[in-house]
Amino acid sequence: MRAIRVHETGGPEKLTLETVETPQPKAGQALVKVAAAGVNFIDIYQRSGLYKLPLPFTPGGEGAGVVEAVGPDVDVVKPGDRVTWYGPVGSYAEYQVLAASALIPVPAGFELKLAAAAMLQGMTAHYLSHSTYPLKPGDICLIHAAAGGTGRLLVQMARMLGAQVIGTVGTQEKALEAMRCGAHAVIVYTEQDFEAEVRHLTEGGGVHVVYDSVGKSTWEKSLNCLRMRGMMVSFGNASGAVDPIAPLVLNQKGSLYLTRPKLNDYVLDADELQWRAGDILSWVASGKLKLKIDGEYSLENAGQAHIDLASRKTSGKLLLIP
Repeated sequence: MRAIRVHETGGPEKLTLETVETPQPKAGQALVKVAAAGVNFIDIYQRSGLYKLPLPFTPGGEGAGVVEAVGPDVDVVKPGDRVTWYGPVGSYAEYQVLAASALIPVPAGFELKLAAAAMLQGMTAHYLSHSTYPLKPGDICLIHAAAGGTGRLLVQMARMLGAQVIGTVGTQEKALEAMRCGAHAVIVYTEQDFEAEVRHLTEGGGVHVVYDSVGKSTWEKSLNCLRMRGMMVSFGNASGAVDPIAPLVLNQKGSLYLTRPKLNDYVLDADELQWRAGDILSWVASGKLKLKIDGEYSLENAGQAHIDLASRKTSGKLLLIP
């Protein structure tokens, strides 16, 4: 089979397309023919070496496809089943072996591409809005990169929960996209000081929570946007990792809370995984949650997909189609 391999960390050029042996499922596993793999910032962090993985590896922790074969002691899926997943790396390939218990059934009539586009970013938006800081009516939240893959889903979920949404984006075009997703107000950070605008929009009160996937370049001003005892949720490093901070800063800015969550810690068992994934798939199927696929790339162009995602010029989800 064909697969992307990373033999040493570095730039997008480290993603090499190779022919490797098709893996075979062992006990409790299933072999899935990959229909589409999601492209995410975590893939970039792993490829660059920011997040360490044993070398060599095949990137990609999200996808959808059709079960090709199952190993011994598997009765939860069978060949021909349509499934989606989030988890172990290996989706940048024509086939992937996964634990059968980690596979999520894709409803009949639901496009596999949409299923692949929904998992990581959808469940990330779900745990951020439902668990890390559970939004409620009357809360005001600031969502950075509000037109991006995760941001636009987080905006929609925040609206479902009755929160007031302020978003930041880099262009006027993305501002319109964030408004279409349901943001009450959108700040174009390349043209306006988002800290000053948030203070103006909240009449000086600040927001209850900041959801920040950008990192280094937005960190300090994001803290300044919070009201007393507000929560800073830092869940990404699109502009680089945040510098080390002194805990006393949180005290000085109003007894703030700070968390740096990750999805794996919010899908600790099968029940939690099925709850989050089930909500996402049902909301997409009903039209309550709208996905946007912004680009489809062949395996040969995986490097370009990483470049385009890192440029922050995209709006919505990028997919690899093996």
